[in-house]
Amino acid sequence: MAHEQISSDVRDAVLESLEDRIEDHFFRFGELTLVVTPENVVKVMTTLRDDPKMQFINFVDLCGVDFPQREKRFEVVYHLLSPRQNCRIRVKTMTAEDDPVPSVSDVFPAADWFEREAYDLYGILFTGHPDLRRILTDYGFEGYPLRKDFPLTGFVEVRYDEERKQVVYEPVDLRQEFRNFDFLSPWEGTEYVLPGDEKAPN
Repeated sequence: MAHEQISSDVRDAVLESLEDRIEDHFFRFGELTLVVTPENVVKVMTTLRDDPKMQFINFVDLCGVDFPQREKRFEVVYHLLSPRQNCRIRVKTMTAEDDPVPSVSDVFPAADWFEREAYDLYGILFTGHPDLRRILTDYGFEGYPLRKDFPLTGFVEVRYDEERKQVVYEPVDLRQEFRNFDFLSPWEGTEYVLPGDEKAPN
């Protein structure tokens, strides 16, 4: 069995054990994906870890996916690996901006920093997390970078001052003005003639 393919025995065990806790399931690239509600995330993840027919004991990662046009705009995606069964599984749940998802850090301690990252970059909230605070952006950062709704400039920037031997906060100093791009290819699709192309054949 190839590493990324799930066996029929594991698939049947997963679907039978979690039948009443999953909303949907499908296959992508040989991997089984389970869609669950936020209320069932912890129970599903615990079963996947502890059931002897599954043994998905390795927490690979957690990531957020943003669909701004949806009412529940965020998907939280978990990836697990079962070394014993030699296969992977994906678990997805959906949530709105202000609706929290239960933390799975008690089930998989490795989820701790992944949940902090999803909170920092997307603003996805996790209840029961032991230390849910920003992990990548600066102190006092407003907004969430991967939502693309953050301010283009801040009020202060932080850096280490070698002379003072300490971290200092200073007003933002932009090295150049913002530039506007029309995102059109200079070789095709333009309705105007580029300089130097006046004599070029159409």
